[in-house]
Amino acid sequence: MNTAKIPSQDFDAFRAFLEESSGIVLGENKHYLVLSRLGRLMREANIDSLGELVEQMRKPFSRGLKEQVIEAMTTNETFWFRDSFPFDILSQTILPDLASRRVRVPRIWSAACSSGQEAYSISMTMQEFMAGNPGKLGEAEILGTDIAPTVIQEAQAGRYDGLAVARGLSEERKQKYFTQQGLHWVVKDEIKRRVRFTLANLLQSYNPLGRFDVIFCRNVLIYFSTESKRDIIARMARCLNPGGYLFLGSSESITQHSDAFELVRAPRGSVYKLKEDLERGRLAGR
Repeated sequence: MNTAKIPSQDFDAFRAFLEESSGIVLGENKHYLVLSRLGRLMREANIDSLGELVEQMRKPFSRGLKEQVIEAMTTNETFWFRDSFPFDILSQTILPDLASRRVRVPRIWSAACSSGQEAYSISMTMQEFMAGNPGKLGEAEILGTDIAPTVIQEAQAGRYDGLAVARGLSEERKQKYFTQQGLHWVVKDEIKRRVRFTLANLLQSYNPLGRFDVIFCRNVLIYFSTESKRDIIARMARCLNPGGYLFLGSSESITQHSDAFELVRAPRGSVYKLKEDLERGRLAGR
């Protein structure tokens, strides 16, 4: 099957299904992307067309197929300490602020965590802050969530090949926080113990996740519609503790989607901070 053979109604039906189930907004000219990511899955499932795939996914008891498709269409590009500045801000600005406010057990959420590099990078940052500032903060609770079951399993294992650990991770941190097992590197328990991973869809309720002091939602909102962005930001604002922080990707902004945050600038980047003087009723965004 090639892009010329995808009927427009089938492609539109698939786009609608993808947005409905995962929030991902697929561009009108992404036929090749769909085929490159789903071609093998469709061949293995003996599905001949995109229309047939949508039809199969809408049938009862098709959860396994839906999960495979969503996982294939989700971009899982990630590496350690990505862009570096969010972790500098966390260490130099946010954690001291939480310590000054006597937040004893900081809760940090890595949304769309993929295979766990961001969540474990947060844990390493926490480890280094606590070593340099003994007694200032208690053990953090770090939650990593993703919509894809396979990457959550990889994150929980904390086991990475040589290529994966080479992406953004210094040799010093690799030797300090990982144990080599053959051709793989495994995150040490001192880093892993404060991190938990679970499945979560950003379009669904966040209530089971609890409340947080910091949320990392980086390079995620670009895949959602304007309406979904507003909804996600509003609900993240509601699950942040007063004065909580929200990290977005360097090319993302919430200016048009919410008035619940103020921008805090740092030498190498910025982070959004929940406005403490807003009434909770206004945190639904606009």
